[in-house]
This record gives sequence, C-alpha cells and structure tokens, in this order.
Amino acid sequence: MSIFDTSFSRRRFSLAATSMLGLALTGQRSRAADLSAVTLRVASFRGMDSTLLPALGLNDFPYQVTFSEFNSGNLIAQAISANAVDLGGWSEIPLVFIAASSARVSVIATMDGPTTDQALLVPISSDTKSIKDLRGKRVGYIRSTTAHYFLIRLLEQSGMRFSDITPVALNMSQGLTAMRAGSLDAWATYGYAIQMLQADHSARILASAADILSGHYFIGANPLRLGDDAFRHAAADYIHRLGKAYAILAADKPRWAKIVSPVIQVPERDVLNYLENQNRPYHPRAWVDSDIKGAESVAQVFEKAGLSPHNVNIGKVFSNVLNPLLPA
Repeated sequence: MSIFDTSFSRRRFSLAATSMLGLALTGQRSRAADLSAVTLRVASFRGMDSTLLPALGLNDFPYQVTFSEFNSGNLIAQAISANAVDLGGWSEIPLVFIAASSARVSVIATMDGPTTDQALLVPISSDTKSIKDLRGKRVGYIRSTTAHYFLIRLLEQSGMRFSDITPVALNMSQGLTAMRAGSLDAWATYGYAIQMLQADHSARILASAADILSGHYFIGANPLRLGDDAFRHAAADYIHRLGKAYAILAADKPRWAKIVSPVIQVPERDVLNYLENQNRPYHPRAWVDSDIKGAESVAQVFEKAGLSPHNVNIGKVFSNVLNPLLPA
C-alpha cells in the first residue's frame, strides 16, 4: 500500500464526490449559457489533459476543445499572452515572471498537486555525491520554471550561489538530448522526463525537490475571453472535468499508468512506481489569498538571486471571476 493510499483514502472519496457534484452544478449553470459556440484552446503537457480526459470518457464537452502540447509552463503563459491559447497551467515560478513582465494572462484557479516529480539528475555513471560537487560544473535547467527555482534553493542549502555553477538554460527536449549525450554534469527537471532518463539508464536522482516546492500550481486563462459568460462557464466545466479525472485516477493508479505509459514511452511499471509515490493528489480549486502569498515568497527568492525585479505585484495577475463556479 502506498503513502497516498494510507494518507488520502478518505480525501479520495471526498474529491470524487466533490468533482461529480461540481460537474452537475456546472452543467446546470451551463444550460443558462449557450456553450455550443465556444471553443477552448487548451495547452496540455504530454500525458496530461489531452490524454487523460479522452481515456476516461470525459471529453464529451458541450463546447469545442482544441489541444496544443507544451513542455513547460512558461511557454504556456507566453502562448496565452500572445492570444494563441485560452487555458493552461503552470507553477508559481512562471507566475513571477508573468507578473514582472505585465504579460496578458489571468490566473483563474489553483491546482494542488504533487512535488515528487521534481529532481536534480546526474548521469548514471557520474561520481557526483552532493550538490557541492557541482561547483563549476555544467548544470542544465529549464528557465522560469520549478526547475529554475528549486536549483537555486538546492544551491542555497549547500552554501552556494547560482554563479558557483555553469548554468545552462535548455528546453525539455534539449535537456533530454544533452543528458543522454553526456554533455551535462547535472540537470534540474520535472515530470516524466525523470522516468524517461531513469528507464533508459541515462541518469539518476542526486536530489529531490519534493520538500522545497509548495505543490501549488495555477490554471491561467486568456483575459481577452473572460468577459464572455459562455467562455467562463465552459472554462469552469473543463476544470471540473479535470478534477473528476484526477479523482478517478487517484483511486486507480494502475489504470492511470496504463493510459499514460504508451504516450510518454516509459515502461508501465516505472510510471506506476512514480504515481504510487506521489506525495499528494491533484485537486483543482478556487484560488485563495494564501496562494498569492506563497507565490510572493517565491518571487523573493528570484529577487535575492538578482533574476527578477524587486517588489513584483503578484496579486494583479489573479482574477476571481470563476471563483463562484469552482470547488473550494
């Protein structure tokens, strides 16, 4: 029995009940708005929304949905700001840079989620034993993401600064290629990339960021669309469907692994091992003031490192227009 099973079994039932109730309530509200003319352009990570909703039969949307695949939250935020997509998710870290750049993005919900899929990797044959061994070494990271943040924090915990390493900003595919080619001494990354590199024996975990990150992720929307009542109801319905999907899969992780494995090309047993060791479930909800305060503390870390402006106004990015339609 996994940690999740013992600690969250009661909450699992509550999540499922809440998600189903939410879908019913949203459906009642949706009838008051004509959703048939709405198209949601949704950003999805591989193996996430665009995979899970159809696999669970939750893609019977009363509106149109088109998915675009992204591999980092900062790129999703940029796409929303450019009016290329309408809905997508990211962590607290892209939020800092969104607020600092005055990007055209609105945070409409919080997604609580696991932090066990975030780690600093080293090549499988590396003799590196601690963070201090990386002084002067080439360390890859994904700019403006959780990987960027937890790398700074891991270095701080070892009495080091960002300038003590040779940081190499890479996107996800570049990082995977670099690690497999042995051209990096370490790589700060997240998600199924970790399982991919472990599965093909390219890398091992040097340090986990599970206890560094808050587990607060955000769902952002295109503010150009939020004035439309039908769009708001469609977005709320979509978020409820995500909540229902995660509640179903949290109760059946072998099914989850079976769905995701062929999509991300990681052996099913490795995906299942990752899922069973998640430290908390995914759960979408209305954002609260403490979410803003948490993001502000993240902003302070980047300010201290000289990587973002001082006194970034995080709160200005949040919109409460969907709060009445979302679970607490």
